[in-house]
Amino acid sequence: MEFLLTALVVVLTPGTGVLFTIAAGLAHGRRTSLVAALGCTLGILPQALATLCGLAALLHTSAVAFQVLKYAGAAYLLWMAWGTLRDTSTLRPPDEPGGAPRSASRVVGSAVLLNCLNPKLTLFFLAFLPQFVRQDDPHAVWRMAELSGVFMLLTLLVFAGYGLAAAAMRDHIISRPRVVRWLRRSFAGAFAALGAHLAFF
Repeated sequence: MEFLLTALVVVLTPGTGVLFTIAAGLAHGRRTSLVAALGCTLGILPQALATLCGLAALLHTSAVAFQVLKYAGAAYLLWMAWGTLRDTSTLRPPDEPGGAPRSASRVVGSAVLLNCLNPKLTLFFLAFLPQFVRQDDPHAVWRMAELSGVFMLLTLLVFAGYGLAAAAMRDHIISRPRVVRWLRRSFAGAFAALGAHLAFF
């Protein structure tokens, strides 16, 4: 129960994944928001596997490896900010020219890359999971894998909720061009701010 409550607080706290999922829901509707939530969840898997295999500890102790991952993640967030700002099709209905939803593979790929390049998630797994596993537990690795699966399930459910809520507001937003422009700039600014924060973290 302690793990569930702690993990739920972590998942509910808005971050890059939540921002990405909400933007997908507002831009392209329910289906894309659910695909984005799935992609963000799948993006946790490499981080969890890295922790289980000890690679996260290597990143934590190797300053060079950590810095490379950190700056790659910051650069990707800045690239997403630029892409969001230039995306004139954002928040158009699917039946309008340029309003077709992005392909599922592209959304999933962006979401997975977003989490793979997030060193904070790596450090989270490194510091978080071991606290809920006894050192003398002969099945510690399997226990951590089990907890990682629970965390991923919570992420999928919460992110899907965020995305669906955003998609539900979509029809009330796309008819207001000024609001659309403000949202596009806000999301671009948020991605840029997160990228800058990550670079100097």
